[in-house]
Amino acid sequence: MLGLPPVTQMLILINVIVYVTAGMDIPLPPEELALWPLGPHFRPWQLLTYGFLHGGVSHLMFNMFGLYMFGDDIERVWGSKRFLTYYLVCVLSAGVAQLAVSFLCGSRSPTVGASGGVFGLLLAFAMLYPNRMIMPLIPPIPMRAPIFVALYGGLELFLGVTGTQAGVAHFAHLGGLAGGYLCIKFWRWRR
Repeated sequence: MLGLPPVTQMLILINVIVYVTAGMDIPLPPEELALWPLGPHFRPWQLLTYGFLHGGVSHLMFNMFGLYMFGDDIERVWGSKRFLTYYLVCVLSAGVAQLAVSFLCGSRSPTVGASGGVFGLLLAFAMLYPNRMIMPLIPPIPMRAPIFVALYGGLELFLGVTGTQAGVAHFAHLGGLAGGYLCIKFWRWRR
C-alpha cells in the first residue's frame, strides 16, 4: 500500500481493521453499525458505518481492490479532502437508496459493504479519465471507462429489478453512482 495517497490508504486500512475486529467484543457491535431498514433497529449513523462492514473475505477484497484501483488516481487529482467528501457522499447516497428500496419492498435485512462508495469512485474515474481502458474479468474485453460504467450500471439495474442475486444490494450500488454523479455536477456548477 506504499505509494497510495493518504485517504485511499486510510479507507482500505479502516475497512480491513473493522473486518478483522468485527467478531471481537467491542463497545458497538457490528449489528449496530450495519444499515437496518427504517424501524426499531435503524440508527442515523448507520448511513455511513455500514460502508465499513463486509459480509465476507471476498466481499471485502473486491471492494478494497476497487478502492485501490480507482481511489489512487482520483485522490491524486482532487486532493484528499475532496476525495474523502466525495467517497462519503457516495456511501451516504447508496445508503439512502437502499433504505428507500427496503421500505418499498418491505425488506427486514441489514445492508453492509463499501460497494456504493466504490461504484461512485468508478463513475468519477470514468468522468475524469474518459479515454482510459478497463479490462473487466467477465467478459475480458477492453473498453473505455464510461462504456464500462454504463454497462455495469445497466447490469445492476437489470439485476435489481429482476431480483437476481438475492442478498446483493443492487440499488445501493446505483445509489452510489447517482450520488457521485450529482456531487460532481454540483461541484462543476459551483465553479
